[in-house]
Amino acid sequence: MTDHTPTRGYRRIATEEAWCPPELFRLFRKELEEKTIDEPGFHSLYGFFASEAPRAKALASRIQSLGEERIADMDRSGIDMQILALTAPGVQLFDPIEGSALAVRFNDELAEGVARHPDRFAGLAAFSPLDPGPAARELERGVTKLGLKGGILNGHVNGTYLDDPQYWEVFEAAEALDVPIYLHPNCLPKDMVQPFLKRGLDAAVYGFACDTGLHALRLVVAGLFDHFPKLQIILGHCGEALPYWLYRISYMHGHISKTGRYPDVAPLKREAKDYLRENFLYTNSGVADPDPINYIRKVIGPERMMYAMDYPWQFEPQEIALLEDGLGLDAAGMAAFFEGNAARVFKL
Repeated sequence: MTDHTPTRGYRRIATEEAWCPPELFRLFRKELEEKTIDEPGFHSLYGFFASEAPRAKALASRIQSLGEERIADMDRSGIDMQILALTAPGVQLFDPIEGSALAVRFNDELAEGVARHPDRFAGLAAFSPLDPGPAARELERGVTKLGLKGGILNGHVNGTYLDDPQYWEVFEAAEALDVPIYLHPNCLPKDMVQPFLKRGLDAAVYGFACDTGLHALRLVVAGLFDHFPKLQIILGHCGEALPYWLYRISYMHGHISKTGRYPDVAPLKREAKDYLRENFLYTNSGVADPDPINYIRKVIGPERMMYAMDYPWQFEPQEIALLEDGLGLDAAGMAAFFEGNAARVFKL
């Protein structure tokens, strides 16, 4: 592997970087034209980002690249490697059976791109979550046959969350394979999005964190990690705010679960905060701010916090310099944040 960091002492690995194959981008545009799927959050987001607006056109070009344009941006930003994953909503916008077929094609394409630039790219396998058996088998194929490093779960699937055990086969596979699942935001479901839309709060500014944090907590409260205690889920954007709520989440769930007030909420084997500390990993994607990064390193643990940029949705070439100047970490801490934790988690 090419050493891009002879003087720094560590590589800078960006762990939540989006990719959209041209076929998927065409399918998104087709859906915008035909409006066959009732997902206003999707139509709000891609109604702009599939348009001819200058910012949208720049993103469309970058997000479809698996080669020189992306690598040039990485070089300009000082990033040595990206962990690539199918951008939201990925194959999850479509019928589960169609989504499974698309996942196979896109995982093959991603693996080919990684093979062309193995020192710059690694990838996560897409799957269709509501097609449980094929989803688990595709994750296994992606890891064992294609060399991908885990799975990408782009949030809810048309308003369905994966806290229902009928969808847990893919989590069982991830635990058995000893690979993480990245729980990435999706556009808000239609029964949630309306209060966000008027003020433009439906996407990355706030809505994504609300929905993804909700999904993560539903998995915890459903007892997913009591069934699969070694399973690791990655949350971006400094944990979608959950690390700041550790005490209150744990305190309130501890009381609620004992009252019988909610038939689907039972006591867990551990406190809720323990799952957020032991079964979740975190990245700072989209949050180039030393204070929340260091807070998570303190309350969760420095071994569970990794660097990410959120390219190309949030592309700031000066971000690395700002973080390296502002984090205040010693050499070991800097190496762990930018490289060591990612290398361990993704087995790089």
